Amino acid sequence: MVNPYQQYKENAILTASPEELVLMLYNGIVRFIEEAKGAIEKKDYMAANNSIQRAQDIITELMLTLDMNYDISKNLYSLYDYMLRRLIDANVKKDVTILEEVKGFAIELRDTWSLALNKVREKVYAKG
Repeated sequence: MVNPYQQYKENAILTASPEELVLMLYNGIVRFIEEAKGAIEKKDYMAANNSIQRAQDIITELMLTLDMNYDISKNLYSLYDYMLRRLIDANVKKDVTILEEVKGFAIELRDTWSLALNKVREKVYAKG
């Protein structure tokens, strides 16, 4: 039997614009970091490792999609690289404080991206 929630998620991904997909990726980073924190607190280090690696995979994917012809992309690349290195540190040390730091960056990026996306939508809808 198909899980309705899983089917909804798959539909959301398949019908999302590229901009909405980026928002989903940032949300994924936050979710996997939260999972890793919970796993560390339970001393389930295998689950923590898996969640941290999934967050790293998302960040790596974001890095690969940057158009390096723009200064903003170079700045984002540096930030993503820092986030990756901190996640490695957090994974080795099983340090939730480092995870919180990276989560803070992901939330800031997500919220900024969401604001920009909403402003673009407002302009598009205002033009009719």
